[in-house]
Amino acid sequence: MKLRTPLLAAFAATALLLTGCTGGGGSSDGPESGAALTIAKPDGSIATESNNPYVGDSSAMKLGYINAILEPLAIVNLVDPSAEVKPWLASEIAWSDDYTSVALTAREGVTWNDGEAFSADDIAFTFQQFIDHPELDNSALGLTTVATEGDTVTLSFTNPMFVKQDKVLLKQIVPKHVWESVDDPATFENPEPVGTGPYTLTSFSTESVELSARDDYWGEQPAVPTLYHVSYNDNTALTTALANGDADWAQAFIPNVQSAYLDKDKEHNVYWAAAGLAVDTMFVNTQTKPFNDPAFRQAVNLVIDREQHQQIAREGGVPELSSVTGLPTPAGDAFIASEFEGEDYTVDAKAAKQVLTDAGYTWEDDVLTDPSGEAVTFTLSVPQGWNDYVTGISLIADSVKTLGVTAMVDTPDQDTWWAAKSDGDFQAILHWTDTGATPYDLYSDIMDGRWLVAEGEAADFNFGRYDSPEATAALAAYANATDDATRAAALETVQKLFVSDVPAMPIGTRPFIGSYNTRNYTGWPSEDDPYAPADPTQPTAVYILTQLKAAK
Repeated sequence: MKLRTPLLAAFAATALLLTGCTGGGGSSDGPESGAALTIAKPDGSIATESNNPYVGDSSAMKLGYINAILEPLAIVNLVDPSAEVKPWLASEIAWSDDYTSVALTAREGVTWNDGEAFSADDIAFTFQQFIDHPELDNSALGLTTVATEGDTVTLSFTNPMFVKQDKVLLKQIVPKHVWESVDDPATFENPEPVGTGPYTLTSFSTESVELSARDDYWGEQPAVPTLYHVSYNDNTALTTALANGDADWAQAFIPNVQSAYLDKDKEHNVYWAAAGLAVDTMFVNTQTKPFNDPAFRQAVNLVIDREQHQQIAREGGVPELSSVTGLPTPAGDAFIASEFEGEDYTVDAKAAKQVLTDAGYTWEDDVLTDPSGEAVTFTLSVPQGWNDYVTGISLIADSVKTLGVTAMVDTPDQDTWWAAKSDGDFQAILHWTDTGATPYDLYSDIMDGRWLVAEGEAADFNFGRYDSPEATAALAAYANATDDATRAAALETVQKLFVSDVPAMPIGTRPFIGSYNTRNYTGWPSEDDPYAPADPTQPTAVYILTQLKAAK
């Protein structure tokens, strides 16, 4: 499944086998001193260069190399939300009690890669951009003022930022002395990117992007002297490159990961799909039959086999979703209300049928009929080509047969599906939720009335038009609370409604996926040391690059 439109032209994977553009190589007898690190994506040709950090499909963002050039205010660990925030370009971070403002102290001794000194003015300029150019504020921060006093910048917001702390702190800071002369920052290609990060862009071609380590970086000197960022045609080509050592680090789902990748070098190859707080979920249209009936939603939820989804649709490559709260574990453990601790999803067709019977459903020749006497059917829809999602809805269609329900599988083109999803012109779809440092995004995306629009109008989330003033109020209370007790009470209300009302049916985790090898470098994040997602496309990738050490 692809979440972004790939760049236009595709090119042969063999074109990437450039001189010096490989990692250690699977045939190496030992670590290579000063080896380059090849970081790969499966997104097709690098058609044109754009180093704009505000454009999701720019080459720098798509391939992730911007994360070695620009740096965030802090490192927020989204796979371990309980971990302390690590100050980065901000040496001190002080939130107000109500989280409507934050004071950020600019780190001393930092320089941009063009030799200019970094200062509080750069932080202030970066955030003022979101006020002056609201189209850049893709996190909807609601920033109201930016004030600078000495080396401290104070940001003030319309609403509390407790649930958006990561969105604020992971913003990458741009140099004022470069961007202040840019008329339209949304279209600026930034041909010579200036950053505070440990690497500079030294070469760009349609086949490979090269970055070199700075010798004047303010932090710990990176062990890797050269980074190559390349893009393969698809997951199959990328998996082959990872397996034979032509690529060293990637963010990509690998089917049959054990045999296709891990077994190729059992000592060094690593695949880590770390669950954050996002899920793949079946959004259902709660405004029309059959999913306008909570009893039917409850019954369907009871027959969906999450283990089967993990093993077949996701080929064992992601953690299984188990908690009835929909929260992935272990990232979500600290947020699960006490009444739901240890309560996991189970497949229970008998209980599902009892729920339906109690709600007035009957069966005629093993076909489920609703209380009005109509046979119950529905259509599941995802775009063609999203193979894991297509398999996922096929498994759900098989599961509901145990209830006497026929579910049709529909796979339109992506544009048609996207429009129908937004407009509410569907019965059931698979989609994802956002992630963050709290469960707010997951639940808000599914349940929040602030996303609620009429059918036919484009929805940004809450595609199923779930309408619960109680849930909306509880989510607002969670976001606006100024103490932990109030937050816990609000989240408990949200989870009770989520479990009992089944506004949507989470079916699987949506983890941060990282594949890498330890042949030439160690110090990677892992299940044993989850200090950051092992995903090179995240802003926290810069932290990983500074933690790597040459293998001995």
